[in-house]
Amino acid sequence: MQFIPVMLCFFAMGFVDLVGVASNYVKQDLGLSESQANLFPSLVFFWFLIFAVPTGMVMNKIGRKNTVLVSVAVTGLSLLLPIFGNGYWLMLIAFSLLGIGNAIMQTSLNPLVTNLISGDKLASTLTFGQFVKAIASFLAPILMAWGATTLMPTFGLNWRIVFAIYAGASLLSFAALAATPIEEDAPDKASGIVECLRLLGRPFIFLCFIGIMCHVGIDVGTNTTAPKIIMERLQVPLEEAVYATSIYFIFRTIGCFSGTFLLRVLSARLFFAISVAMMVASMTMLFFVSSIGALYTAIALVGFGNSNIFSIVFSQALLHAPSEKNEVSGLMIMGLFGGTIFPLCMGYAAESVGQAGAVGVMALGVVFLLFYTFKIRSINLK
Repeated sequence: MQFIPVMLCFFAMGFVDLVGVASNYVKQDLGLSESQANLFPSLVFFWFLIFAVPTGMVMNKIGRKNTVLVSVAVTGLSLLLPIFGNGYWLMLIAFSLLGIGNAIMQTSLNPLVTNLISGDKLASTLTFGQFVKAIASFLAPILMAWGATTLMPTFGLNWRIVFAIYAGASLLSFAALAATPIEEDAPDKASGIVECLRLLGRPFIFLCFIGIMCHVGIDVGTNTTAPKIIMERLQVPLEEAVYATSIYFIFRTIGCFSGTFLLRVLSARLFFAISVAMMVASMTMLFFVSSIGALYTAIALVGFGNSNIFSIVFSQALLHAPSEKNEVSGLMIMGLFGGTIFPLCMGYAAESVGQAGAVGVMALGVVFLLFYTFKIRSINLK
């Protein structure tokens, strides 16, 4: 009964992934440029840089569960705002609050899981949480397309119906977790920002930090760019191209679900290598192919391949510094700032050379993960 409310919060964590598809609709509604539209997902993940480490310190004072409750409340507020309109500044405020809530949630929710599951089952449990998160992610573009094509003539809410639905889910998640008692480990000591950042001086922690940046950059980049690639190469409207994002999230969901079991029988390092190999194949295809089947295959490969990267990197970082879980969690979630850097760079690259330029930026992240694969072989986490 403790596990279910925590998994509902993982579902709420997935609400942040609607920003990629939503930015395409906002771009279309307001007539924005590529770089202007990519500001929305970049803004969401900018707040991870600001709030992640301080959240790790707050957890030491008010506890992990209470911190998660604060994050769900902020997330719910962010989802209510777009119901009343989609003006430029209103959406900027809503996406900022969504980013702040998600930064607090991701920093506090993953360590909260360690109070329920520990040891060699942690990676697979976090992966199951990512599976639940991915369900919310792949439902978002489907709900938006349904709202744009079905609800607009009747209610006028159009694609923004997803915000109303997810706001209700946030309320459910908050109530379920608030009613659930969870016994937490007492923190070993209070820590400051300098002490948290000093952990980046440990080579393996630093590699994990960059790995998280690349993972989320590829995730947000694919989420945002997949429909644009389809539109550019096949000349189809957004309402049809947006299903490419659903393909990505469907296979990311399948990858998370299968990873829950595969990580119990395969070593994390071997599974990580297989995942990166899929992303290498995907980036290669996205550069050159133009048929709908091949493009969907490439998007599916990156979805499946990227699905377990976060869980593996995050769990290894926690196991590397078991007495500093809150601080390490804050640092790793600060790495989600990669979701700001990648879309901005991809937007400018796409304006210069087309969507192949955006794919090139993501490919750089895949190259680092390939490098990381070989590095973690020499790390002893025992």
